[in-house]
Amino acid sequence: MLASARHSFSRIPRRAFSTTSTRAYDVSKLILIGRLGKDPEVRTTKGDKEYASYTVATTNYPPPPPNPDGNRQEAGTTWHHIICFNPNQTNYLRTLQKGTQVYVEANFELRDPDPSADSSSPQGQRQIFLRHESIRVIRHAPSHSESPE
Repeated sequence: MLASARHSFSRIPRRAFSTTSTRAYDVSKLILIGRLGKDPEVRTTKGDKEYASYTVATTNYPPPPPNPDGNRQEAGTTWHHIICFNPNQTNYLRTLQKGTQVYVEANFELRDPDPSADSSSPQGQRQIFLRHESIRVIRHAPSHSESPE
């Protein structure tokens, strides 16, 4: 009985990790949980297409390990610049304020520097472009009209 079960199980195709093209697509996604560094801005491309640009600040926590002398650096803040070309999301982003805690999913694209550009200019440096996929508000920013009592 066990021999026949073992024999039938061994005929089931098993696939471990595969590098074939059976995958539908690959994903490069970044998930951020942080606060809006300023109110989202709506801009227009040269082709008159509206897009939103916003910045999310994240804190690198836990802080880096202690130095050889035993001192630990403070956790730093990283600023992420994100663009959104979805008109419905652009309208939603207009309603958010600086300080709002958000959960953001973004696709990212790494662009190599332009060899003919000056190395001190943005075009002469490697750039990461973050394209907005989704956003969820975790906690709204305190209203400017609210005053502590």
